[in-house]
Amino acid sequence: MTTSITTLDQLSSILQQEKSVVLYFSTLSCNVGEALQPKVEKLIENEFPKLKFYTIDLNFASEVAASLNVFVEPTILVYFDSKETFRKSRNVGIGELLNAIERPYTLFFD
Repeated sequence: MTTSITTLDQLSSILQQEKSVVLYFSTLSCNVGEALQPKVEKLIENEFPKLKFYTIDLNFASEVAASLNVFVEPTILVYFDSKETFRKSRNVGIGELLNAIERPYTLFFD
């Protein structure tokens, strides 16, 4: 199940409570973002089950996006232990995302 973040308080709480987080920024009007989201969710679910996946709609949570300097869609941020370890915007490949997450995920959870 996908959970959406809409406020800075939610974001702060999640980053403090969760060990590992993927933040997926997009809008409903972004065709690329809409097409990519289910692929990213499936990758996280299948390959990195300990990562928590959250979506943030830039139209409804602009304050959250601005606080993280996210101004384009789609953007993916990956956090381990409340620290950003990966950021990619616009052209995001699933293979690239897999490679970027694999090493820190293994180090963090093994």
